[in-house]
Amino acid sequence: MGALSSIVNASTPSLYISLLSIAFNPIAWNIVARNEYRKKTITRALGSPYHGCYFLAILIFTFGLVRDHLYQCALLDQPRVPLLPKPFATLVPILIFVAGQVFVLTSTYALGITGTFLGDYFGILMDDRVEGFPFNVLRDPMYVGSTLCFAATALWYERPAGLLITLYVYIIYLIALRYEGPFTDMIYSNRSKVEKRE
Repeated sequence: MGALSSIVNASTPSLYISLLSIAFNPIAWNIVARNEYRKKTITRALGSPYHGCYFLAILIFTFGLVRDHLYQCALLDQPRVPLLPKPFATLVPILIFVAGQVFVLTSTYALGITGTFLGDYFGILMDDRVEGFPFNVLRDPMYVGSTLCFAATALWYERPAGLLITLYVYIIYLIALRYEGPFTDMIYSNRSKVEKRE
């Protein structure tokens, strides 16, 4: 336990606020999106599924920025421990961050705004499954890319606690995918059944 306390300051509120914000985002968006699929609450309020999806995209993006800020604040309250020798202490985090951003940005480009931000729950379905880069490399490049950015930030600030938080992020994403994947598959399966009947 003593070794853990030398790399994790468990007494700082910023740590728990960061952990809560990390869990909040995928939980909240899954709840909101499923409600939208079943009850069309946002669509009815804004008058269009596209307006609803863009509104949700702005919320998701904004809360993602808040989450990232809270993560950075949590890191700054944690013990600093050199993790990599020079010049790798600078080079490795930069390379990991760039790789993460490449996965996030290229998957967003490939899916578009509605494909990225849960448009299928609004009834805005893609014609075909995206199979080009980065989806030909990873099944869930956006989540992997985001996780890489968390790890890169921890390495940049030399905070081992950040690597533990990164593991927590990855676990949260795996749990979210267990709910998102099958539900999205069901939405597209239902469309196929409707198309076959027509």
